[in-house]
Amino acid sequence: MIFDTDVFIWAQRGSSAAARLIEGDEERFLSIQTYMELLQGARDKKQHDCVKGFLKGFEFRTLPFTENIGHRAAVYVEEYSISHGLRASDAIVAATAAENDLVLCTSNAKHFRPIRDLGLKILKP
Repeated sequence: MIFDTDVFIWAQRGSSAAARLIEGDEERFLSIQTYMELLQGARDKKQHDCVKGFLKGFEFRTLPFTENIGHRAAVYVEEYSISHGLRASDAIVAATAAENDLVLCTSNAKHFRPIRDLGLKILKP
């Protein structure tokens, strides 16, 4: 499963539902977009190290941004930005999931539900 940024935020805030989802999955992935968002949200070097330590400890694999992911994300933005408010960052996460045949775990169902070729696991924190 690939995890959206919000799942990490919920886990950090103490959500047991988010923690169970992360702990319960054998193969854990995140997009490079999510990785960058997690680092960008850190206030200092100590939080950077905490984020990296968490990802390493749970053996997350960061999936790179590829040409196919970029193309698919652009298609998603063209198709869903006006009708559903899909933002580029969410399009990249969705495209990473779809291109790697992974279910996306998120609590932001409204951002991703319109995308037909995307499998979703909705977190209810």
